[in-house]
Amino acid sequence: MPRPYTIALVGNPNSGKSSLFNVLTGLNQKVGNFPGVTVDKKTGDSRISDSLSTHIIDLPGTYSLYPKSADEQVTYEVLLNQKSADRPDLIVVIADASNLKRNLLFCSQIIDLHIPVIIALTMMDIAKQKGITIDTTGLQNSMGVPVVPINPRKNKGISQLKKAISDSHDLAKPVPSDFIDIHSFTGSWLGEIKEICQLQSNYAALHIACNFLELKYINAAQRIQIAAVLGEGGFLKSKVQAEEIMQRYKRIEVVMKTCVVQDSPMKRMVASEKIDKFLLHPVWGNLTLFVVLFLLFQSIFWLARYPMDWMQQGFASLGDALNSLLPSGMLSDLLVNGLLAGVSGVAVFVPQIMILFGLITILEDSGYMARISFLTDRIMRSAGLNGRSVMPLISGMACAVPAIMAARTIQNKKERLITILVTPLMSCSARLPVYTILISLVIPDKLILGLFNLQGFVLMGLYLLGFFMALTVAKVMSIIIKNKDRTFFLMELPVYRTPRWKNVGITMIEKGKIFIRDVGKVIIVLALVLWGLATFGPPDRMRAVEAKYTSLTQQHPEQAAQLDRLHATEKLENSFAGMLGHAIEPAIRPLGFDWKIGIALITSFAAREVFVGTMATLYSVGDASAGKSTLTEKMKEAKHEDGTPIYSLAAGLSLLIFYVFAMQCMSTLAVVKRETNSWKYPLLQFIYMSGIAYLCAFLIYKLFS
Repeated sequence: MPRPYTIALVGNPNSGKSSLFNVLTGLNQKVGNFPGVTVDKKTGDSRISDSLSTHIIDLPGTYSLYPKSADEQVTYEVLLNQKSADRPDLIVVIADASNLKRNLLFCSQIIDLHIPVIIALTMMDIAKQKGITIDTTGLQNSMGVPVVPINPRKNKGISQLKKAISDSHDLAKPVPSDFIDIHSFTGSWLGEIKEICQLQSNYAALHIACNFLELKYINAAQRIQIAAVLGEGGFLKSKVQAEEIMQRYKRIEVVMKTCVVQDSPMKRMVASEKIDKFLLHPVWGNLTLFVVLFLLFQSIFWLARYPMDWMQQGFASLGDALNSLLPSGMLSDLLVNGLLAGVSGVAVFVPQIMILFGLITILEDSGYMARISFLTDRIMRSAGLNGRSVMPLISGMACAVPAIMAARTIQNKKERLITILVTPLMSCSARLPVYTILISLVIPDKLILGLFNLQGFVLMGLYLLGFFMALTVAKVMSIIIKNKDRTFFLMELPVYRTPRWKNVGITMIEKGKIFIRDVGKVIIVLALVLWGLATFGPPDRMRAVEAKYTSLTQQHPEQAAQLDRLHATEKLENSFAGMLGHAIEPAIRPLGFDWKIGIALITSFAAREVFVGTMATLYSVGDASAGKSTLTEKMKEAKHEDGTPIYSLAAGLSLLIFYVFAMQCMSTLAVVKRETNSWKYPLLQFIYMSGIAYLCAFLIYKLFS
């Protein structure tokens, strides 16, 4: 099968590259990993014309061909390695028209690799607001490659870009000539390296000279030859790189003077900059950030209340209907008290998950998420990190797995490792169902100042608690882990834009589907296993319980209803699940937890949200009224043997604090192992997080008892 015509999308971060990828590929996308590394590989298929179907690779964003992070290294090696399976036939460089000078540096480097190039100019509307006018025809002539203005957010210029791609393929246009004369500041070694590695461009040979020891595709024999050639030629890496950048900017200055006109020497202040004067202010900016987060958590409770109530009522009615339709017996017990109870316990929280992801998408799409990184850089530095750590930490509010993978953009190895180790302390969406049900059990549903929900306040407090514990642990680790490298936080703030509501809606639906699909598989399996463990037990013990209550019912028929409840409780305690819970109860009793909570702690290690499904199953097994009351009502009615409520304020808060800090997620430990390539760090993470969770839960229980 012939290799498909491959197009690589490259560009600076926040240039519009991902938007273009989505427009070109639509739903024909898939995500994998680049060979040998854990960096995400986004690929998709696109029909450019009737006669041309293409394979598109969205390469990680980078500012230049001098990589400083794992993501940038991937882009670098794909573009330089002529034998790479991902080697593109055409490169589309996405350039921000409002910051053209800086973007042209990267464009010029790509051009000198001698691969066919098209420059796609984005942010033309922002450039216009800044008073910048670009002569695209002149720019095309100066750069020697096609230049196409586009706006992927509004689907403008896409047909022209597709035509340029089709022309480049059909007309077999020659590769671009060198943007700068590389021979003018190099020696004879350039040609020799080009021959040793059989390269098609002088610029690729220059990069081999600078990085041949790090590039994986250079073999040992080539390294020996290259080292000998460079030694004889008196090669100085820093001198060559400095001269290259100077020559590029000298040529770019000429291009800018020829092709770009600005209304006045002083750059116009666009609306984004005016807004930033307020939102990035040391006082008002941080106050605004607090208000935004406060409203976010209030909205999770306020907006989700109605769909959650409807779903709870629906599942209760379904359970009631199944109980009345199916004959009593093992099958109906399995379906209603096992499967339905486990699934419904988690499914009702889907609206909250969707709302959380929707609100986070709005913050990202509007450009405000980048401002959060800027505002919190000072706090991050006080904890031994920098502003780049904010994005993984904030992403951890959704899920720790992609958040830990996002730490690849952090250049400093020490800061990256610390970020990976503390990110799971951020409260992810998997904790949300646990928080919600426990808050509803022990925190009154009342308004403060007649407007704000007390439960929303508590929820926000739990998220902030995780964040500040992450900073505290990071500070301790920054003192323990020695590294003298200094880092600087530089980031480009995207302009404010109206969120793409279609994108927000699609994200909410997709995240809801993923939650149901991925968690649903675990829940169904665990619900069935738990039902079996909670229904069956050692035959001798179960027969003894049956005999005991058969005798008691015959002796006291007037107490049949009460004896039925006691019978169900004792059967559960003597089941395999009950035996497991009682085995660990001595270790968790100081935290105010009973044996049922112990079972949930064990099962929720598969995924935190499984806690709710476990409790739903445990409180349904043997319950004749299953389906007629919600899980919250059943847990409220749960009592210790002495008649005191199991979910008292002290026990509820203790359990909340435990779940804020505990490492209750196998997937997170697996991705930490993959990212650090060692079991040492996930083991350290599990031990320190479990220790903090146990100690803090113990203190909270004693404080409120």
